[in-house]
Amino acid sequence: MTSAPTAKFAPAATTPQTVPPMSSTPQISNSNSVSSPEPAIANHISVCICTFKRPEPLKRLLDDLAEQQTGGLFTYSLVVVDNDPQRSGEHICNDFVRRRSRPSLTYCMQPEQSIALTRNKAIEVATGDFIAFIDDDEFPVNSWLLDLYRTCTSMQVAGVLGPVKRHFDQQPPKWIVKGKFFERPTHPTGYVMKWPETRTGNVLFRREILDAGVLPFRPQFRGGSDVDFFRLRMEKGHRFVWCNEAVVYETIPPARWARRYMLRRALLRGIGAALRREGFFGTLKSIIAVPLYTLGLPFALLLGHHRFMILLIKTCDHLGKVLRLVGFNPIKDAYVTD
Repeated sequence: MTSAPTAKFAPAATTPQTVPPMSSTPQISNSNSVSSPEPAIANHISVCICTFKRPEPLKRLLDDLAEQQTGGLFTYSLVVVDNDPQRSGEHICNDFVRRRSRPSLTYCMQPEQSIALTRNKAIEVATGDFIAFIDDDEFPVNSWLLDLYRTCTSMQVAGVLGPVKRHFDQQPPKWIVKGKFFERPTHPTGYVMKWPETRTGNVLFRREILDAGVLPFRPQFRGGSDVDFFRLRMEKGHRFVWCNEAVVYETIPPARWARRYMLRRALLRGIGAALRREGFFGTLKSIIAVPLYTLGLPFALLLGHHRFMILLIKTCDHLGKVLRLVGFNPIKDAYVTD
């Protein structure tokens, strides 16, 4: 495994303790794992992809990652962790390794369905001084990794996040466009992130911010383990900033236009928020919001279906939090795919 980078970075409050990598050279137990050797040099980035039953988007992502610019500043390799026991991503990775000699790729499977455990497995297998995460349904511009790296090193921060812009392969319904669903906020480059704004869909961070012997992503979170990851690190004084040039695109298939999908995702977000224990006032806000928003739904419908759906999604966000607080879990599946 590579050594920690020599450059030091300045946290917001306290100087972080430099910790050794979480494990020695990873042992991938499954004999069918795909792996090719990584260069063991400084300034190496492990790009981690957690995948679940998305072989075609995964293929697009891997091909785009193969074309990343480095500016001669770093090397990089790919880590794919499949959370599908049927190993639906394995043949895509096999094909990639056959077609391309670089970047190197390591494939393994995490059998228990859990996005937190899958992210932890990716970090365990990763060998880079820096770790990047990108979702399996996204694809980056070819300067993505270089922009993240330059911002992280020049600003001497713990990590960098970037924008995720929506992409439709098919024309969506008008109410999806009018409601600006799947659009996410952006910030100027250098903006210091707050933990509620974070996620792992587009991020690069230094390995040395990880605590030895501690799982980076807590398994009790089925949704929101990434937000929890950043919150805990920010509480220790680590800074994360925004790079608006490091763009990735998220493919939004027709299945996600379904109202059922949107509402189930909102409930899952609420469950994750409850697990983070956001305090008395956050809980009180949700308890008050559910009946008030429910009363407002008929009026929102008069303003258009997109307005109705915006308010209904907000209602389900708060409802998920309230239900989890009283011990009821409305979402049983590990992943919301429909």
